[in-house]
Amino acid sequence: MKRLLKTTAAVVMMALGCVAFAEDGRSIMQKVLDVKEPDFTHSLVKMDLIEKGGATESRTVEEYGREKDGLESAVMIFRSPASVKDTRFLQVENKNAPDDKWIYLPSLRSTRRVASSEGSKSFMGTDATYDDLTTRTIDQDTHELLKEESKNGYDCYNIKSTPIDKSTSQYAYRITWIDKKTLLPIYTEMYDKNDKLVKKLTVEKIEQIQGYNIPTSDLLENVQTGHSTRLAITKIEVNKALPDRVFTQSFLNTGK
Repeated sequence: MKRLLKTTAAVVMMALGCVAFAEDGRSIMQKVLDVKEPDFTHSLVKMDLIEKGGATESRTVEEYGREKDGLESAVMIFRSPASVKDTRFLQVENKNAPDDKWIYLPSLRSTRRVASSEGSKSFMGTDATYDDLTTRTIDQDTHELLKEESKNGYDCYNIKSTPIDKSTSQYAYRITWIDKKTLLPIYTEMYDKNDKLVKKLTVEKIEQIQGYNIPTSDLLENVQTGHSTRLAITKIEVNKALPDRVFTQSFLNTGK
């Protein structure tokens, strides 16, 4: 992915330097994607929905994750409070096709597919939309290395990612700070189609668990509404094999 800069003949050398710099941005993002992750995860997560004034609604979510043949699947089961208990969500990454998403709503006792047209809707009242959960391939965006700087105590690469096809993203671009040591994104800014900052995602804590660097606390803030969502892992198991049935619509319907 390259971001080309229009220049005059008088600054050809500068242009060539900028193109090389942008190619470095792509290679860094590829390294981020290549970081080894657990084949399986099973975690308990505390989800806090935080109003602008500070009022907080806390939820407990059980999560299952799997990476198989380079593709990821995830299941979320809301355990509390009563208003969302037993709501279940499944996302399956596909090769060369959009992710499949389904949600089970206990009030309706049925599972339905989440349509692509619902991408901009909030996921379960959080600050994440369904599109925020969607997997993007590296070549859906250009990646420009803007600079290298310290951010939140980490020595980082600062990379701007811009959708090649603007219709595939709700954002005009994203700017991400990548920790050089772990190659984890530790801070991301998301800008709307008017080039205004709309969301910030901060990794608040990283823990090494069985040799893996895992973000265990994240804060997603909508700077335009003042609302935010914090996710904190309170318990996690890694590489404990999970049966295939967990990542199916049948499991979503029954919870077992």
